[in-house]
Amino acid sequence: MLPVLIGLLVVAYMFHGELTSSGWSAIQFGPHTIFGVLMACVFVVGRDFGLTWRLHTIAAPTISWRQALRTDLMCAFTSAITPSALGGSAFAVFYLNREGVPVGRGTTLTLTTLFLDELFFVVFCPIILLFTPLRMLFDGAGSNRAFFDGMEIAFWLVYTGIVLYTALLLFGIIIRPQAVRTMIVKLFSMKLLRRWQDAAVGVADNMVATSAWVRGCPRRWWLRVFFATVVSWFSRYLIVNALFWAFVPDSSQTLVFCRQFVVWVVLMISPTPGGSGLSEWMFTEYYGDIIGSGNLAVIMALIWRVITYYIYLVIGLCLVPGYFKRKKPIRAPQPD
Repeated sequence: MLPVLIGLLVVAYMFHGELTSSGWSAIQFGPHTIFGVLMACVFVVGRDFGLTWRLHTIAAPTISWRQALRTDLMCAFTSAITPSALGGSAFAVFYLNREGVPVGRGTTLTLTTLFLDELFFVVFCPIILLFTPLRMLFDGAGSNRAFFDGMEIAFWLVYTGIVLYTALLLFGIIIRPQAVRTMIVKLFSMKLLRRWQDAAVGVADNMVATSAWVRGCPRRWWLRVFFATVVSWFSRYLIVNALFWAFVPDSSQTLVFCRQFVVWVVLMISPTPGGSGLSEWMFTEYYGDIIGSGNLAVIMALIWRVITYYIYLVIGLCLVPGYFKRKKPIRAPQPD
């Protein structure tokens, strides 16, 4: 209930300070508004379809589509109640094990999905910048200059971290797994880092195990799982595009889409559960210059969070009681 409370308090604060009765009456509700909101909901489904498709492909033939969807929803629920820096992937091994996937293989699958997500950001950042100049991303006309400066600094710091982390996963999983393992073991043999040595060596061993598995996967498999990753992330971004089409139809859809890339990168370091509070505030500030109305910005932020955050809290709370009462599937032993 804590993330729900935090989010509702922030929304209440924004409504109290910015939203007036005239704000609702100023919105022109019409067929395009309803259609835009419905399309946003369709893209929410697209987000889960992409992740379920990827998980089903990676874990085949151990889990079915239904099990993959259940695992995805449980990970989404966990992401909603934990800080964004932790995320649902930290519990993915546990959820996969509940579906009958051995712990060793579950760790391998989780590392693979992490690599795919990080690779998506590394690949598409230069492409995004080709379509939108930096001044359009970090220089909102008539907006809070300090906010946009902070967004730019946070974005490049987090993106640099993503690149370094992806490089480590790339070398540790695909290029030189044994060399990376040796480097990690030596690094955590230092007195200052020795207390985390066992955990670090465990991660290094998982990289080596993951490497042995993914190297045997055909190119077609890689294209399929990366395309599923793109479908999932693009669907997240297009949710906001649909809302802008519904409420601010004259806005630049390209700019809205590209700014979503910045939003999700910065939200990766959110200290609040599921980005509660920070997400709503960031939406109203970052898109304020495009929307033009503080009242409308708050309404759009609320709708965005309801269909991308609160819905997963509700789904998770419905799944959890039965999820832990189910018996874990019994499967024939498989090599980890």
